[in-house]
Amino acid sequence: MPRNITIKISEEAALWARRKAAEQNSSVSRLVGEMLERQMRLSDEYWQAFERWKSKRPMAQASAQVRMTREDVHERR
Repeated sequence: MPRNITIKISEEAALWARRKAAEQNSSVSRLVGEMLERQMRLSDEYWQAFERWKSKRPMAQASAQVRMTREDVHERR
């Protein structure tokens, strides 16, 4: 269920938001809501991908010393 909230922004940001909303034939409220939803999804997707990566790569949880020796790191190929 959508919620109404009050936010404080600078005059410059409010002017930009009004212009951007007008360009998209939308309201400032809808524009801000969509921006927040998009940011939330991007953030959630990043952390979910990071957790999947960690679970598939057990070496990512080990320290560098455990993964490779100094000689291995500096070996010339």
